[in-house]
Amino acid sequence: MNKQTKFKQTTIGMIPEDWETDTLGNHTKLIKGISYRSEDYCSKDEGFIFINLKSVARNGGFREEGIKYYKGELSEDQFVNSGDILIANTDLTQNREIIGSPLKVPNFKNGRKMCISLDLSKLDVTSKKLNSDFLYYFLMSPRARHFMVANGNGTTVVHLSTKNVPNMIIPLPSIEEQKKVAKILSDLDLKIELNQRMNKTLEAIAQAIFKHWFVDFEFPNENGEPYKSSGGKMVDSKMGLIPNEWRFEKLGNLLSEVVTGNRPKGGVSKFKEGIPSIGAENINGLCNYNFSKTKYIPELYFSNMKKGIVKNGDILLYKDGANLGRKSMFLENFPFKKCCVNSHVFILRSNSLMRQSYLYFYLDQKFMTKNIINLNTNSAQPGINSTSVKTLKILLPSERILNLFDELVFPILRIIFNNAKENKYLSDMRDALLPKLISGEIRVLINKEGDE
Repeated sequence: MNKQTKFKQTTIGMIPEDWETDTLGNHTKLIKGISYRSEDYCSKDEGFIFINLKSVARNGGFREEGIKYYKGELSEDQFVNSGDILIANTDLTQNREIIGSPLKVPNFKNGRKMCISLDLSKLDVTSKKLNSDFLYYFLMSPRARHFMVANGNGTTVVHLSTKNVPNMIIPLPSIEEQKKVAKILSDLDLKIELNQRMNKTLEAIAQAIFKHWFVDFEFPNENGEPYKSSGGKMVDSKMGLIPNEWRFEKLGNLLSEVVTGNRPKGGVSKFKEGIPSIGAENINGLCNYNFSKTKYIPELYFSNMKKGIVKNGDILLYKDGANLGRKSMFLENFPFKKCCVNSHVFILRSNSLMRQSYLYFYLDQKFMTKNIINLNTNSAQPGINSTSVKTLKILLPSERILNLFDELVFPILRIIFNNAKENKYLSDMRDALLPKLISGEIRVLINKEGDE
């Protein structure tokens, strides 16, 4: 921090004396997205990339899995480009986590043309005094978020008063300092994104190994050759041909424990700290943990729990509700070193006949997710019990192949979880630095050439 910095009071709080303030509208132009016909909107990968409300991550950022596609006709000025800043005009979340949240248009899909829905607006920077990357991070700051939430109207569906957005007051350091601030924050984001992409690649590799070995049956035989294509013996079973000496076994015979947890009577909404209690909302694949949704239970309650305490390597299964059958795995003390589950989640732990790595990827196959869902017999509130879970049929390979798979894949899982731990640390660092850099509380030094 520059000890020589002097501050002045402004309408947006204390900022350095050499900074200016101005309204957002004097430096940007707000352009709303397109109104579209439902017949031109689709999920199939054809036409233009259609960025919509589901592409906005909670509290800002881009969700690639949220994109759809648009087949209608558009004029050239209705397209958006990589790097453009968008904000959400609409919010369907209970806590207004989306309204006004910014996202950057990514560069992907080989440069295909992109457009945005009416639920989004583009902020074009029109001034040489404002850097677009600095603006993006300012829009992520608590002050900007407070402004956006205050200008959201509605209850179930919240709409942003876009006519008021240009009136938002923004800080204006020198353009050189804006670029330096943005670079510090964007470097952190780039590292987080790199880890996320690496994790997707590593998980895809593990899934590919699983399919090659346990669906195509091309696991290495005693000579290291692919089993099935090298003439390995296949035998008939009720589920079709499987390798010799393999068998289908009830899941109940392969588990040491199937347990669930609980929460205090009256709910947990009043607890803001304590021991994290994992609910169904965070059972969503490997490392897809939303820390903003974490609930807590008192330490005393946790200390009296006899079951439901999460251990490294546990597989967690969503047991009731709309997303029945989703699963996750906790490893390397991610997301927490100490935590538990509530009554909507099963913990699955293997016995000596099974390996957690194999069991996770087996349960994560589409046909198994369907089998889990089919265990439900309650039409009013979908749900399964431990007795029915234990009836699931699991293909049990030979011990040699189980051990080989675990030796190959478990280190991949460890890298995935350690990357997720690093991303949590980097995200926390970015979130702590962002408001201080944006307000000038922490300064980046600029010399005459514009370098640090």
